[in-house]
Amino acid sequence: MKNIVVIGGGPGGYPAALKAAALGARVTLVEKNKLGGVCLNCGCIPSKSLLDAAHRFQTARNLSALCTDGAQAAAEALFAARSWDKIKARQQAATRKLTQGIAFLLKKAGVEVLSGEASFVDEHTVFVKGNDGTEKTLSCDGVILAAGSEAFFPPPFDQLKDKIYDNSTVFDMPALPSSIAIIGGGVIGCEMADLFNALGVETCVVEMQPRILPLEDENAARVLFQALSKRGVTFYTGTRATACTADENGFTLTLSDGKTLQVQTVLAAIGRTVDLSALRMENIGVEWTRKGVQVNAETLQLKKDIYAVGDVNGLFQLAHAASRQGEVAASNLCGVPAVYHNASVPRAIYTSPELAAVGLSRAQAEAQGMSVKSHKAFLLANGRAVAQDQTEGYYELLSDAQTGRLLGAVLAGAQAAELIHTLSVALAAQMTVEQLKEVIFAHPTFAESLGEAAAR
Repeated sequence: MKNIVVIGGGPGGYPAALKAAALGARVTLVEKNKLGGVCLNCGCIPSKSLLDAAHRFQTARNLSALCTDGAQAAAEALFAARSWDKIKARQQAATRKLTQGIAFLLKKAGVEVLSGEASFVDEHTVFVKGNDGTEKTLSCDGVILAAGSEAFFPPPFDQLKDKIYDNSTVFDMPALPSSIAIIGGGVIGCEMADLFNALGVETCVVEMQPRILPLEDENAARVLFQALSKRGVTFYTGTRATACTADENGFTLTLSDGKTLQVQTVLAAIGRTVDLSALRMENIGVEWTRKGVQVNAETLQLKKDIYAVGDVNGLFQLAHAASRQGEVAASNLCGVPAVYHNASVPRAIYTSPELAAVGLSRAQAEAQGMSVKSHKAFLLANGRAVAQDQTEGYYELLSDAQTGRLLGAVLAGAQAAELIHTLSVALAAQMTVEQLKEVIFAHPTFAESLGEAAAR
C-alpha cells in the first residue's frame, strides 16, 4: 500500500486524495485554511451565487415592461429592497453545504485530514505545523502538491492591500458601495463588473491592454464589452493606474492617460501569484517563481515521486482543470498510467451574456499549419433567443478546412457555459462538422444554433 501526502485541499488536492484512496493508497491531506480552497470558499462558488442573485434583480427590474402601466414603481421598489446581507447569507450557506460535503467524502474514503501548514524535509518526508500548535512528521512514498495561488498586487496597489478588495476578500464586503473601480479586465474583473453593475453600483474597469479579456477571442470579448457598456459599466482600456490614494471619502485613482477617478472602493483583479516559500522547496531541489513550478504537462510529474497540480504548475488556472490534474497525478503516482490533456479544458465566463470556449483558437490552429474554416450562427436568428429577449451574441465552430474535423468553438451568448460541453464531447470524439450537423437538436432551444452553425 502506497503512503501519499497531498498538500492542499482545494479543487486540485481533494480530488487527488479521493482518487489515490480509491486506488488503494493510504492518504494524508494537509490544508492550512479551509477544505475546498479558493474556488469553493472565496472564488468560483461564492461568485456564481452572487452573480445569480444580481442577475435575478436585473431580471426583476426588466419585468415592468411585461406589466400593466405604473408597474415600474413596483419593480424599482423591489430592486431598492435588495439586501446585501441576505445575498451574502445565501452564498455562505451554499459554500458551507459544499464544504461539508467534501469533508464527508474524504472521511468516507479514509483520508486523514490535517489542519496546518506543510513543508518539505526531503522528497519523502513532510513536516506539518498544526494550526493547533502540534507538530507532525510524515514519511511517504510520494507527494501531490496542490498549494494553490493568491491574489497579485502590483504597484501601486501593493501598499493598499489592507484597504482594497481582491477576488477572495470581496465576498466579505460589509455593504454595497456607491461606486467601485475594478483594476483588471480579465475574467474576474468582468464577472465582478457585471455583478456590481447589476446590483446598482456605479462601476468602472481599468484594463492596461487595448481590450478586455485579452486572452479570449476578440469578437466574443466585444460582445461582452458592448453588453456591459450598454448597461452602464465604464471601461478604461489601454491604460493603467499609476497612483492610488485613500482618504475618508474613498479612493482617488490616477490613470496613465492623466484621468483621475473618484470611487468609494477598489477591487484588484489583476491576476494570481504563487508563493511556495513556506514549503521549503529548496529541500527537494525545486526552483519556483510567482508563476509556480514546471511539470510534465501530461503526467503532472515534478520529480520522481512528486507531482504538482492546479495553480502551482501554471498550466490552467481553472478549478476543473485542477481537479482533472489531481486525478491524473494520483493515478500516475499509484502506478496507473493516465494522461492530462490541457487543450481539452473548456473555459467559461459567467457574465450576462456568458462566454465559453474549448479546443484550439484560430490563431493556435493556424500556428500549427492548419487552414481554418469558421461556422457561425447568430442568436438573433434563434427562436428561443428571440422569444426570451436574449439575442446578444453568436456561437462559432472552427474546423480544419481540409478534413472537416472540429478544432474548437467559441460561444458568446445565453447558455454558453452549459452548451460548451456538447462541443467538448464532439472534440473528444474527433467529430467532423458534417457529423455534428447530423445531430438533431430540440426546438426551440439555444442549442439549435450549434446545429445551425455546423450547417454553415
